[in-house]
Amino acid sequence: MDEPTAVAGRGPLRQPAPPGRRPALDGAAASLFGRRAEIERLLDAVDAGRDALDAGRDALSAERDRHAVGRDALSAGRDVARTALLLGEAGSGKTALLEAAAEYARQVGTRVLLSRGCEVEAEQSFAGLHQLVRPLLPEAGALPAHQRAAVEAAFGIAAAAEPHDPAPLRIGVLNLLAEAARRRPLLLIVDDVQHFDRDSRDVLGFVTRRLAGEAVTVLIAARGQTPPAGLVPDLPLVPLGPLDPAAAARLLDAQPHPPAGRARIDLLAQAAGNPLAIIELARARRAGEPLPGSPGAGRNLSGEPSGGALPQTLRIQEMFAARLCALPPATRRLVLYAAAASEYESLETIMAAAGATTDPEAAGAVGGLDGWAPAEEAGLVRIAEGRIAFRHPLMRAAAYHAATAHQRQRAHADLAAVLGDDPARRAWHLAAACLGQDESVAAALEDTAELALRRGGFFAAARALERAAECSPEPVDRARRYTKALRAAGDAGDPCWVAELYAKVTALTEDRELLADAAVGAGLSLSLFGRQRQGFAVLTSVLTPRPPESGGTVLALASALQAVAFQSGLPEFRRPIGALLAHVGAGENDPAAVAVRAAALAGAEPARAPELLRSLRRPGVPQAAPGMPEITRLQAIGATAWYADESDVCVEVFRRTYTLLAAYGSMGPAAPSLAAMGAALIDTGRWAEADEHLETVATLAAVHKLRHLEIDAEALRVTLRALRGEPAAMPQDPAWTAVALEENRATHARLLRAAGTAAAAAGDFDAAFRHLRPLFGEDDEPLHYFLAHRAIADLAAAAQRTGRQEEAAAVLRDVREASGPRPTTRMTLLMHHAAALIGDLKDAEHHFRLATVNPAGDQWPLARAQARLHYAQWLRRRRRPLDARPLLATALETFVRLGAAGLAGEARGELRASGAALSPAAADPLSELTAQQRQIVRLAAQGLRNREIAEQLMLSVRTVSSHLYNVYPKLGVSSRHQLRALFDDL
Repeated sequence: MDEPTAVAGRGPLRQPAPPGRRPALDGAAASLFGRRAEIERLLDAVDAGRDALDAGRDALSAERDRHAVGRDALSAGRDVARTALLLGEAGSGKTALLEAAAEYARQVGTRVLLSRGCEVEAEQSFAGLHQLVRPLLPEAGALPAHQRAAVEAAFGIAAAAEPHDPAPLRIGVLNLLAEAARRRPLLLIVDDVQHFDRDSRDVLGFVTRRLAGEAVTVLIAARGQTPPAGLVPDLPLVPLGPLDPAAAARLLDAQPHPPAGRARIDLLAQAAGNPLAIIELARARRAGEPLPGSPGAGRNLSGEPSGGALPQTLRIQEMFAARLCALPPATRRLVLYAAAASEYESLETIMAAAGATTDPEAAGAVGGLDGWAPAEEAGLVRIAEGRIAFRHPLMRAAAYHAATAHQRQRAHADLAAVLGDDPARRAWHLAAACLGQDESVAAALEDTAELALRRGGFFAAARALERAAECSPEPVDRARRYTKALRAAGDAGDPCWVAELYAKVTALTEDRELLADAAVGAGLSLSLFGRQRQGFAVLTSVLTPRPPESGGTVLALASALQAVAFQSGLPEFRRPIGALLAHVGAGENDPAAVAVRAAALAGAEPARAPELLRSLRRPGVPQAAPGMPEITRLQAIGATAWYADESDVCVEVFRRTYTLLAAYGSMGPAAPSLAAMGAALIDTGRWAEADEHLETVATLAAVHKLRHLEIDAEALRVTLRALRGEPAAMPQDPAWTAVALEENRATHARLLRAAGTAAAAAGDFDAAFRHLRPLFGEDDEPLHYFLAHRAIADLAAAAQRTGRQEEAAAVLRDVREASGPRPTTRMTLLMHHAAALIGDLKDAEHHFRLATVNPAGDQWPLARAQARLHYAQWLRRRRRPLDARPLLATALETFVRLGAAGLAGEARGELRASGAALSPAAADPLSELTAQQRQIVRLAAQGLRNREIAEQLMLSVRTVSSHLYNVYPKLGVSSRHQLRALFDDL
């Protein structure tokens, strides 16, 4: 409820925030994750209530001055709805959002009236309404006598003098609220309205419909997905779905001692984006070790288990204890078997295991279909289309652990018995029922893992193999299965889990081949954590006194070393790669091995990359076997193209790779290439696609805590925002110091490039030079052997603007020497561009022409347009405006098409100065959309229906429809089939 000092007449009011300025959010609002749009919607409603009061006062003042006010002044503040109904399951954040709105309202001087529905008061007339208006009851004396009497009688203040008539009460409450709102804006907050008594709901609905002209905001929250009866039928809805994966991961990280590795992924899968479930499951993990893995924790798309053990705490059990205890014993048994099973197992299977039947004729018998009715009526489960689902993620854990250990074991054994035709699920239930070690169970789980891998389930395979290792009686089998689990966990993209498994492998065996196999995954995982020196040490530790005998293992080690060497940027990390690959044959009979070897060599010696890429793409080169071998081959070709500066090829091949990996449900194997793909998309002008890609990368990095990848993605996003002319300051996040930049030079280089681009876009070329110059040391040695050289033209442009040409020219000489006698086309163009800006003046035009005429340079439209802009500026300074105009017009067209607003403005200014008449160039319409809108439009252009788009992006169908409705005018289209023409790659 409102604070005592905020009640009119009882103390000073807080100073409202200035119009148009919203106070910084803190407290409840700042602690919410993934609910920014919903928070803004509620705060807009609060502001609209304040605006309505101001509009009313302005109208009265204008009337006194006899100005024509009309409807405009009276309707001001109504453009934004002042009512909202939040709908969501328990724990979705409804109360937290309402608290954030209340906190903000108090900051801006709005009075808050609060009521929370309570189950025990649901049958008491006007109990909920009494909570809401109780602070206003001292002011009821100003009401007409019959309204005051009705209000006092309804709340038990006075005896009812005559039979109840609802009209005086409703109008009396309406007048109380309206009179209070004339003195100060009101915010009415009603939480858990589904527990309001019916009489209170009726009055609430009545007054809500009649408060449109008053300075009153009404925010209501209800559990479920449909509005409760008795409310205004057309209340604006704010549905609260699950958190997106990145927000869920951030919420988990905000908990004390969040879990890592498999436990982290298990928890996120079990919580299914429900904030309360994330918090409670994290608390359960901290409370102690969970029980052995249960197959009832959820499944991935391949039907294999995707969750781990269901955490056990008294707190979770107590949350649902009353509803569980109220169930008949037969229903509790059915609910236990459903909790032990998975959402993919049919109702028929669950009931058969429990000894029940789905025969409609048996519906009246104990254990028949009507056995589920008490659980359905209690809101614990729902049954549809032959499946059963728990209504809340925590309910499964509560139902599972409410049973005894013997009952849980019996449930798994019974489920295994009826799943004879499904070996994978049967193996999991046998493992859950297994109390010790059993080779037959371990072997069955290993077979399950092989099946999962064929179906594309890296995570499921890793879980099955880890559990198989735990069930293995012999240490040698345990080590072998842990190693296989490590490999699958690496493919699943979870470095924390890999680290856990690596520790188990090294504790179990001294087998050099197994240790080398495990070292590949461990080294890559350490690299993704930003620990390049540790990763390098792990990888090289298995090379002495001699490399492993398996050529495949040696090749994998070389590839992992190359990934570590690139991210570290340290020269000594690249040296062993060539010698190591000398131990491996060319492998002409294995296309994947040939491509991996080429990519490793290209990364170690980028000067060889063009030749290696040509060999991989020559006619007649065979594809690898379908599945992971072909994905590996494509990944290696894309990486080789990246080092060869063939950006279009890089994008094309990585696209194919990621599409194939999407079918496997994991981008883990692609993690080392994701930043390169983002940069290539920006360089080739595919900025809308870059937005989508970097959003995916940021989500993956947040979920799996890939710290350097998270920073890389943000650096590229800053670069993109700066190029678009948007505010692009680098976030000041102290947590970034968790990545040691001295051993993560690739990330350091991207951060410096982003900061330099942002400074240049803001017109601060001194700052741009300060950021870009450290890409080359005091001795002009590059910070990063590959990335630094690609910034030479940017450095030269900043140097030219700040009079530091001589300093930059020395760097250019070293870059030219490092590029060798046959630099890539891209490097050739960049060096000509830089030489034109900072080199000998008499050679400037020669270099400008070489930087702008080669048709191959068109695959880098931004760099080509910048070179043309600089050439034109050089020409205009030499009084050659006619020569400058065509270059400026072409550059302007490119900048506008890309959405590079700042550079487009600079080109327009130069064009005007040259005396040319400007004709507007067509902007890329997609550049005006948000990242989410571009995702929706792209999927719609691919032919997906709204429901399919909503499922893929985890949005509501209503949200998808609303976005499409709003973007059609921006895109200049009127129907869905016209969207495809907006994308060159569809």
